[in-house]
Amino acid sequence: MVATTAFTQSTETTKEKAFVLWFEEVGISDIPFVGGKNASLGEMIQQLSPKGVKVPTGFATTAYAYRYFVESAGLEIKLRELFADLDVEDVNNLRKRGKKARSLILDTPFPPELEEAIVKAYRKLCERYTLSTEVGDLFNPENQAEYKRYIADVDVAVRSSATAEDLPDASFAGQQETYLNVYGEDAVLESCHKCFASIFTDRAISYRTIKNFDHFTVALSVGVQKMVRSDLATSGVMFSIDTETGFKNAALVTAAYGLGENVVQGAVNPDEYFVFKPTLKQGFRPILEKRLGTKEMKMVYDIGGSKLTKNVSVPISEREKYCLSDDEILHLADWACTIENHYSQVRGSYTPMDIEWAKDGLTGELFIVQARPETVQSQKSGSVLRSYKLKGTGDVLTLGRAVGEMIGQGKARVILDVHRIDEFQAGEVLVTNKTDPDWEPIMKRASAIVTNSGGRTCHAAIIAREMGIPAIVGCGDATQVVKTGENITVCCAEGEEGRVYQGLVPFEVEETVLDNLPTTKTKILMNVGNPEEAFGLASIPCDGVGLARLEFIIANHIKAHPLALIHYDELEDELTKREIAELTKIYDHKPDFFVDKLAHGIGMIAAAFYPNPVIVRMSDFKSNEYANLLGGRQFEPKEENPMIGWRGASRYYDPKYREAYALECKALKRVRDEMGLTNVVPMIPFCRTPDEGRKVLAEMEKNGLKRGENGLQVYVMCELPSNVIFADEFAQVFDGFSIGSNDLTQLTLGLDRDSALVAHIFDERNEAVRRMVTIAIKAAKKYDRKIGICGQAPSDYPEFARFLVELGIDSISLNPDSVIKTILDIGKMEESGTLLDDIMEVSKAR
Repeated sequence: MVATTAFTQSTETTKEKAFVLWFEEVGISDIPFVGGKNASLGEMIQQLSPKGVKVPTGFATTAYAYRYFVESAGLEIKLRELFADLDVEDVNNLRKRGKKARSLILDTPFPPELEEAIVKAYRKLCERYTLSTEVGDLFNPENQAEYKRYIADVDVAVRSSATAEDLPDASFAGQQETYLNVYGEDAVLESCHKCFASIFTDRAISYRTIKNFDHFTVALSVGVQKMVRSDLATSGVMFSIDTETGFKNAALVTAAYGLGENVVQGAVNPDEYFVFKPTLKQGFRPILEKRLGTKEMKMVYDIGGSKLTKNVSVPISEREKYCLSDDEILHLADWACTIENHYSQVRGSYTPMDIEWAKDGLTGELFIVQARPETVQSQKSGSVLRSYKLKGTGDVLTLGRAVGEMIGQGKARVILDVHRIDEFQAGEVLVTNKTDPDWEPIMKRASAIVTNSGGRTCHAAIIAREMGIPAIVGCGDATQVVKTGENITVCCAEGEEGRVYQGLVPFEVEETVLDNLPTTKTKILMNVGNPEEAFGLASIPCDGVGLARLEFIIANHIKAHPLALIHYDELEDELTKREIAELTKIYDHKPDFFVDKLAHGIGMIAAAFYPNPVIVRMSDFKSNEYANLLGGRQFEPKEENPMIGWRGASRYYDPKYREAYALECKALKRVRDEMGLTNVVPMIPFCRTPDEGRKVLAEMEKNGLKRGENGLQVYVMCELPSNVIFADEFAQVFDGFSIGSNDLTQLTLGLDRDSALVAHIFDERNEAVRRMVTIAIKAAKKYDRKIGICGQAPSDYPEFARFLVELGIDSISLNPDSVIKTILDIGKMEESGTLLDDIMEVSKAR
């Protein structure tokens, strides 16, 4: 590759009158001379090359060169006349003006002195280029013409760089043109000329108008940069921030085969990798997520052809594997951190970055080819509180228990059989009898959910809360009174009773900016199930995660029974075997698929709330739910009452399941030891006896998770009467408790929480349940153990949350939509010193 040599700094006077400046001569303060893109390249070459960031060298035509060209040809007067009646809202007007403006520039030759300056710079760049033996080996000895071309003419990228480009609140990236694999003096001059003309592309004209930039104040610089041979390797874009949520602690790296233009333009579906920046800087390897893209085509050099580049198909074998190694992913993410840190220091405020990178297929080296400030998430305001209100009414079709406090609407889709879920369309309202984990793939695409049966803690309700969509459960007759295709409105914003209205009833969403939230003595945690939502939920102020359910990750991201992966060769059903083979096709060892997916899911949630604690409940499927996973029926018993059968802790040490539990432990160990996310606290569910707890701890230790090592704490769910009665003994086995009010209420009152017939009895505010909770909290305090609650009650009943605070509970974990309100409520209560008796009176009144 090109060796970077030192250049003598030009004086400011020279810069102002220069036609060409080398990247080594410019920095971020030189945007008025060479535009944002070229100034940034110079800044990185000067400041970040010593820190190991590799940037290909090159030169830039200056803003002075552009203005000299425009003024010497008298183009400004003609252009101003052309734009006198410009109307960017009129597409035809915009297209006509843009085409004429570009033609004016292309039909006007460059002044000889400008041509000479560009040619001299290009020839100097060619002289600096040292031909490597790898390049010689690339070409067939018979193709001497192509070989000689590489000796004489350097292949360059010619990119536009506007002087109003890459600002913190405006990005002109993509507004002007880029030309790749340009070689030879004539081609370089022609590409520079086209770049000048592209300052008047339709999109650039429109964007400047919207952003209130004067068309004749903005000038264009052109960057001429040595090409990186990523046509023989890979390239992509990375951000030092999550582009969807604005989460600051993750770097997103995308990658595809060939030149990067396809990724930039969105022509291919690239691989995506998330890396956690804080522990990366500590020396860990925190790749949080790897998503395989289709990468169906790649852009390559059209060697020997009539074009500079062309798209070719990528072989299936290459599409079905990641195009970057873990080392390369981490290397790029480290550069993203370095670049972000530098620009944040230069600008004096946090500056997330949008970066283009390329890998050279000849040398194997990675390079940064562009970097600019990110301009979307960095400009968004802080957290807001949203409240939904109907602005009209309609005929009520059915009633049920409201889940969440939102409103959703759309066309209804009545589905009674899980095998017909493929009929569901995104944005529709799902109407069915009840749901289980098999329905989750479509639930996340629904605008709302309505079920005939179930209570507030049934599967449909829990999943709807986690996905942030409204649901009404236990309607009884929803599938009879609602018809597929009719528009309905699902309202959960009118109290505990939810209403399904006929038609699309108007509603509004009020947003409240959150300032100066109180700091509560009681820790306020959040229930998080979906790793894909974790970064977004992290913007809600809280003290961590009180419940992260592994079942969501297993059902949605893994889909296969762990024993079916371990004993794949012994599977009896050929169809299931084929489905698992397709699911795990990039894995030679199928259990690794389970570990990878689980570790990535846990890692995403742990990273989102780092360094606050994230309590991860180990798997707690019932046997009927496990049976519904791919291959599950071969390994699961049929139980009459799986709700109180073989679930939770009883599985972990059982010879029939312990090897599957070992995979969970392996995933957790990877998150803590390799990713450095030691804020993860495993929690054991449905642990019936202290002896059972000790057996589970022994299994964990066999798999590298020893309580006390590397700060590892292990909690237990307090959801059985035995957990309360033997709280003193459980306190000797575990480091903390989390009250599961759903199961504790169910087992204290002796009812099935999924049964609509007894749903009216299910109430955590029942005196028997409150007494159980009181005993548990007092016992935990006596033995100096942390105790919190992760059940549904505090989210639904503010008075129950206040009851827990008065008892001195350490933490309350809530559904995301209840966190802010509860913080405000508890903050007021702690400040005013509300008495427990007053709270109980409110509870009785309700």
